[in-house]
Parts: sequence; C-alpha cells; structure tokens
Amino acid sequence: MDQYIGKMLDNRYEILEKIGTGGMANVYKAKCHRLNRLVAVKILKNDLAQDEEFRRRFNAESQAVAQLSHPNIVSVYDVSRGGDIEYIVMELIDGITLKQYMEKRGQLNWRESLHFITQIMRGLSHAHSRGIVHRDIKPQNVMVLRDGSVKVADFGIACLENSAQTLTQEALGSVHYISPEQARGDRTDARSDVYSAGVVLYEMLTGRLPFEGDSAVSVAIQHLSSIPLAPREINQDIPEQLELICMKAMSADLDKRYASADAMIADLEAFRKNPGVSLDFELKDLRPDEEDEPTRPLRTGSVHAALEAEQAHRTTGREREYRREYAEEEDHPRFNGKRTVLIAAVTVAALLLAALLFKNIFGSFGSQAPTEYIVPNVLGKTLEEAGAMPEVQDIFQVIKTGEEYSSEYPKDEIIRQTPDAGESRKGENLKIEVVISLGENTGEMIDVTNTELQEAKLRIQALGRQLDLELNVDADVSYQEFSDVTEGFVIRTEPAAGATLKDGDSIKLYVSKGPELKTFPVPDFLNQPIDKVREQLKEVWKLTCTDSDIEVVDSEEKAGTILWQSIEATTEATEGDTIKFKVSSGLAPSQSRTITVLLPQDGRESVNVWVTVGGEEQFNQVVSCNQPSISVSLTGYGVQHVEVYIDGEADPEQAQDVQFD
Repeated sequence: MDQYIGKMLDNRYEILEKIGTGGMANVYKAKCHRLNRLVAVKILKNDLAQDEEFRRRFNAESQAVAQLSHPNIVSVYDVSRGGDIEYIVMELIDGITLKQYMEKRGQLNWRESLHFITQIMRGLSHAHSRGIVHRDIKPQNVMVLRDGSVKVADFGIACLENSAQTLTQEALGSVHYISPEQARGDRTDARSDVYSAGVVLYEMLTGRLPFEGDSAVSVAIQHLSSIPLAPREINQDIPEQLELICMKAMSADLDKRYASADAMIADLEAFRKNPGVSLDFELKDLRPDEEDEPTRPLRTGSVHAALEAEQAHRTTGREREYRREYAEEEDHPRFNGKRTVLIAAVTVAALLLAALLFKNIFGSFGSQAPTEYIVPNVLGKTLEEAGAMPEVQDIFQVIKTGEEYSSEYPKDEIIRQTPDAGESRKGENLKIEVVISLGENTGEMIDVTNTELQEAKLRIQALGRQLDLELNVDADVSYQEFSDVTEGFVIRTEPAAGATLKDGDSIKLYVSKGPELKTFPVPDFLNQPIDKVREQLKEVWKLTCTDSDIEVVDSEEKAGTILWQSIEATTEATEGDTIKFKVSSGLAPSQSRTITVLLPQDGRESVNVWVTVGGEEQFNQVVSCNQPSISVSLTGYGVQHVEVYIDGEADPEQAQDVQFD
C-alpha cells in the first residue's frame, strides 16, 4: 500500500487515493477538512525532496505559480512542507488529459482543435503576463473537462524540471514537444511554450507527431535540423490559414515564430471569425533562410555525444563518397564519354526550348484573341445546380474550397464565391472557388440547475466557445425565492436543458434566494420563565433572542418572569425574526417618601447635610441655616433605616426607620 494513503498533511489534507504519477511527483486525491472539499495533492518524490536546494527552488517557484488565476489554468490552492514532504494542493479536475482524449477520438476535426488550442493559448498568455514560462506544454499536461473547456496543468513542476543543467534520458519524456532552443540548452522564454503549443495543435489536426524516431535523441535532432510535413499534406480538410498558424508557431527560427501567446491568439481569433482571412505571411516565409547558421549541439551529456557522433559520421561518409566518386571519374576510361553525353543532352534541351518559344511567340500572330467570359452568380446554388448552369457548363469549373456555418443560406448552398459574380475572365479551364454552407450553427443547451450562479455562467460561456456560438448569459438573471434550491444556485434556465441554441441567443437564469421563510402568529410568553422560553425559541418558533435582547427590571414578580415582549401575542412574525423581553428582578419597585431634616441654629451660616437610606447615600448638599429645616425626598422599598449627618457628624436624634409603601 502507498505510504501516503490515509496520511493527514498539516492536520488538514487527508490523502484518500493515488490518481497519477510523473517523473518528479505523485498526485493524490485528498480531502481538505478545513474547507470540506476534495483537492488534488502533488507530492515531490523522495529522492528529489532530499536535495535542499531543489526543495528551496520548488517552494519558491510553486509560490509564484500559486498567484496564477485563470479559467484555463489548474488552480493552485496551497504550497506547503510537512516534515520531509514537499507538496502542492490544487483543484481536483473532473476530466481526462488531452492525450487520453485524442487517443479515444483519434484525429480531431479542425474546429475542435481550434477550440482547444485557443483555450491553451489563453492560459499561457496569462502565465506569461506574470513572468512564468511553462516549458513542458504537451497533451499530457492539458486537462479536458466534461463541458469541453480545458485547463493547463503542471506549472511550477515544469519550470523546475527544466532548471536542471543535465537533460537526462528520463527528462526527455517530452522530447516530441520540446522547442529547438530547449533541445540546445539555450535560455528559454515564452516563445518556447508557443512552439510546444504548435506541436500540440499539429498533433490534434493530423493525428500524428511532426517528428518521430527510435530514440529521444533522434527526435531532438529533428527538432533542430528538420522541417515537418505541412499539415495539409497529411489532411486536405485542414483550412490553409489554420495550417499557416500551426507552422508559424512551430518555426525553429525564433524571429519567424509568434513573438507571444497573444500574437498567436490574435490570428486564431481572426481565423475563427473568418476562416478565409488573409494573414500577413505565407508558408514560404516560414522556411529557414539558406544562410542560417548550422545547427548547434544540445548541451546535454547523452544527446550532445549522440549528436556529435551522428554529425561526424555523416560528414566523414560524405567526404569518403565524394573522394571515391572523384577518383573514379579521374581514373575511369568512361569519364570522357560521360561528359560527351551530358553536353549532347544539354544541347538537345536548348533546341527544344527555343522551338517552344518560337511557336508561342510567332504562332500568336495568327491566332484569335482568347474569349472573355462574365463570371456568373452561383450564390444560393448547390454544387450540382451551379455546375448545371448554362453560363458555367464547358466554361467554368466550380471547386469547393471550404465549408462554413451560415444563418442566411441553407445547408449545402454556396455562400461565397471567388471571383465575384460580374467579373470578367479570359482563357480556358477557368475556375470558380466556392464555400459551402453547413447550415445554421446550432447546439444543445446544457443542464446547469443546482449550480452556483458564477459557475453556471462559466459553463455556458465554455459551451458557446465549444460550439462557436455567441451566447449572452450576463444580462438576464432573475432572483426568486425557492424552497428546495440553495441560495445563489440556479433553479432553471430559459431555454431549458436540451433545447436548441443558435448564434446570438440569450440565456435567462433563474436563481434561488434560498428556502422560502414561513410566517406564524407569535405566542403569548408573558408570565412565563425566560429560561424555558429561550429553549423553545430557536427549535420550535425559529425566533432569535440574545442576552442583549433581555432587560431585567424591578418587580415583585418572581425573578426571571417575563413581564413584556417586543412582538405582541398573535402578531405575525417570520422565521429568523428577533424578539426582545423584559423580565422581573424579583425586587419590588422603589417608592418615594419625604422627611424633614432640622438645621442647627448655633450661628453657622450654612452646613453640609448628608442623608443615607439603608447605608446608601441619597442626599448630599450644602444648605443655608437661615431656615430651621429642609425637606428631603427619598426612595426605597419596604422598611429602610435613614441616617442624617450634619457637617460630617451623625445626628442620632434625627435617625429613623422609614416605611416605603
């Protein structure tokens, strides 16, 4: 059994099962107990985790990658170290790798390839804008989700893998997608990812890799020195402009390659909107210049040695062959005969060329000028109908060059022609190139009920990209109360799941406000003990009452008895409402009494009079002695002992017990 299964990392991530393995790390399905969700945990292999410098760089680069946030990049949630374990926590993807998808589907059609490569490039564009280069783009590192969207994975790991100085045989597992500068050991930048993405596009379009060989070394050498077959030589159904984009991305010359992911995205988007778009380069522009510098050797042990040996073998073989043939020609008695035959052949070819030119030039004087024809309008016709037109028969050849969706022309009708109707053409074997309608582009609405609003929007937007439809989902959202669906989740959609979608359709989302709250008449809680009532409030009545909502007041009623409630009995309330109470302290309310305090008449002009009730001060003032007495108002309950102090001395004659009724 795997040593990590059942293990708890950082007292948070419980490892459940192993779901993948690679050259540098193993991937496990885990549960995050803090956020209660499933995640993927990538754990660095033990042999690499022992290298402190490698661990330091692994942690630093992974922290940088964790800052990436894009719909087409697998999210990194956490980067941590648990003892001797270095690991990355990522989102758990419900899908398969692009490699597995291609193995199941075989060669992809160009529309699906365009859909996938555009998303891959968007993810790379985001990473490049943050200064991060993947360096290991391949179908194995691209995840295809159930809704047709894709996410680029293994950022950070790829950066570290390519940081190593020695490119071992094990590290050449991605050699079929490696850029020439990576193969040489040169410094890499965002253009290296563009090259690898071009190889992925090539493989999707053609169903095969551009370079194959018996060993990783031989494949790496081909990346350096060979030009792959153009995709249309393998599959004629691939549009020419998409072929150009693919070959430009795969250019071995950095100056001829796309300078950035954004530049490639711009051409992909232009092609998506108009497959006949004219790009500012041709296939011949991507060919290497004749004076290009010779291929440099790879800066790796095994590949460097193999490359030097192969080059030496080829050079030595050519030199031996040249010397042998040259020696044979110098010494062989038939050498002069060969030269004679060659001269004779050249002479005959020259005479034939002269005769042909004479005929073309002088023969034209006696011939008639070529007939001029007006190009007919074949729009709205099928190929068969266009070919049967009198203006076309025996004059023009109608040739299909592509297919496009059209809301104006039904399926199989011609939607565009070159040259345009009304233009004139001379000569023979004239052609009209046409584009055929695939009919109106439609798709099927997916089910996003019981899905959080933002996720539902993203899924519908991804569906639109997959189907090449413009779908409006942001403008029309309706919030409704609903008892069975969680707050913020989609209740239903218009159109509903399974309905036909067309270009430009708006999708209306109905979103839940949460369960519908019930109303009820509030009971009469007066004269009931507060402790018993609070037990029932939350469970039975669904009302809220905190300590701050309870006020204690003096009353002869038993302590804790409810004297008042903020929501009167029988009044309608809603679940979750707050109710307040006043409860008895068990003490009778205070009563007022007035007593007379005699003032000394010993010549003092004023004195300080201080009166206490039950030991508590209630009166303390300086009063004038020009009067014999003053009246003092006191409060209390029951019988209380009253003391009077004159200038700080108790006056026992004025002390008394007072009944507060």
